[in-house]
Amino acid sequence: MPRSLVIKVTAGQDAPERCSQAFTVASVAVAAGADVSLWLTGESAWYALPGRAAEFSLPESAPLTDLLDAVLAGGRVTLCTQCAARRGIGPDDVIPGIRIAGAAVFVDEVLADGVQALVY
Repeated sequence: MPRSLVIKVTAGQDAPERCSQAFTVASVAVAAGADVSLWLTGESAWYALPGRAAEFSLPESAPLTDLLDAVLAGGRVTLCTQCAARRGIGPDDVIPGIRIAGAAVFVDEVLADGVQALVY
């Protein structure tokens, strides 16, 4: 059974290094065979929208679009329900493969046996 990792990223362009670190760790964990769940909350909620990750830029870091694509290909990406609602984002607005879910789902994932959780 693969190890599980839940990552909650709250940062976006307001804290680009923290944001990039979260996406980088998530994509590396997917490549390492971990069961990864990346949660987009706060300012990172915008990266659930098509084209938004392409607008992100941080010197010496991998493109956010590549990191997000890697997580979508091998893990799960979830947009926080309340964060989506506050930004007027609905299910039809997000990138295919990204789900919208709330705190109860997050808590279930974090409390599962053997799960490690990180918050950025």
